[in-house]
Amino acid sequence: MAGRNLRITLGPVPYLWDGEAWRDFYFRIADCAWIDAVTLGEVVCSKRLHFTQPFIDAVANRLADAGKEVALASMAMVTLEREAMLTRKLVEASPWPVEANDLSALGLLSGRPHLIGPFVNVYNGATARMLASRGATRICLGPELPLASVTEIIGAASGADFEVFAFGRLPLAISARCAHARAKGNSKDNCQFVCQDDPDGLAVDTLDGQSFLTLNGVQTMSHTCQVLLAELPALQQAGVSHIRLSPQHCDMADVAEVFAAVRDGRIDAAEGEARLRAIYPDVPFSNGFHHGTTGAAWIPAATEQVPA
Repeated sequence: MAGRNLRITLGPVPYLWDGEAWRDFYFRIADCAWIDAVTLGEVVCSKRLHFTQPFIDAVANRLADAGKEVALASMAMVTLEREAMLTRKLVEASPWPVEANDLSALGLLSGRPHLIGPFVNVYNGATARMLASRGATRICLGPELPLASVTEIIGAASGADFEVFAFGRLPLAISARCAHARAKGNSKDNCQFVCQDDPDGLAVDTLDGQSFLTLNGVQTMSHTCQVLLAELPALQQAGVSHIRLSPQHCDMADVAEVFAAVRDGRIDAAEGEARLRAIYPDVPFSNGFHHGTTGAAWIPAATEQVPA
């Protein structure tokens, strides 16, 4: 199958999980043969670092010892001097490559190899070329880009690998305010870490009861889970080298195995989607952005075609 060369990466856990649960999650990932690279770190809220920081070295070393490529992510939005200091310290002291998720990290990383995360807007080939010239070795494109844009950007750029967000709730927006805390009657400064009560995010419905979005601390995410399985051949043909899985509250090692099985032609996309629905039940799937339509739309596998 054309997608054999696609490498599978795992992005940072977007939610607040208990530190030991977070550690144990990555220890299981270390034993998963299907995942080639892992990006660790807190991208949503710096207050959450209290839970994961004690385990970050042990997790990174365990992953590296298992043969995974390890990177550490910067935050998606830096608003406080404390957060700016954390970003500077990450860039200066990290023994692993850094993934920039905010423009504040780009200046610090210029001239040294680094990754670009999906929170940095890369909407044209000129931007991708500029980032590559400054040291970016891999660029994860925003999940809202359709295949036509992905193809055009990669075709107009060189010097970096390209990654596409292939599984997970989509990161739609991030704010200085915490709607998650407010929804539970708390302020951001006194949030009491209520987002930990929702390890897969807090569902938001419209006034008429229709499922709409998901709150994750200061981040707004899609209600649906993006799944690009049938799309793997077209992505590989477009020049994509890596597909990113975003950790959700399910068995991500099993998710990675499904993606690998479809990539390698051991099962077809329809069977893969059926397996994913069993692994991650009760969450609707979407792939609309990839097809240039409403993001929450689901285009069945049977209609996917590889462009000529």
